[in-house]
This record gives sequence, structure tokens and C-alpha cells, in this order.
Amino acid sequence: MDATGQGKVEADAVSIRREWLKVPEIARLLGVPRTRAYELIQRGELPAVRLGERTIRVNRQELERFLLEERRVVAK
Repeated sequence: MDATGQGKVEADAVSIRREWLKVPEIARLLGVPRTRAYELIQRGELPAVRLGERTIRVNRQELERFLLEERRVVAK
């Protein structure tokens, strides 16, 4: 850690789980293409917020709720 205390701030930031995720991160976590993640958001199936004209974020708790509500067993 340097005299400004930056080392501690960076270590704390790494240990905190981010609450708001980018669409590409959501797609990776769901294992779907990025375009599919945008479709889910556009149709209102996955709640998201728009920040400005181009920035979209999804709350981690909303993603977890989506997964629990949308899970289906596919019969062979």
C-alpha cells in the first residue's frame, strides 16, 4: 500500500461483488449470445435500467430472480 492508501481501496473494491452488470457480462453468465441478452431486456423479461443513451445495466438480484422464475426442465 502506498502513502495515499490506494492499495486498501483497490483490495476492498475487488472483494465487493458488483450489484450492476453490463449486458455482455449477463450474456456470459447465462451462456447465451449478447444479442439474446438484449432481446430478453427489450421484451421486458429481464429487468434493466438505461443510463444515458447507450448504457444498460442489470441488477444482480434481478438476474437471480429471472433465473429462478424462468427455469424450466426440458423433457427429452
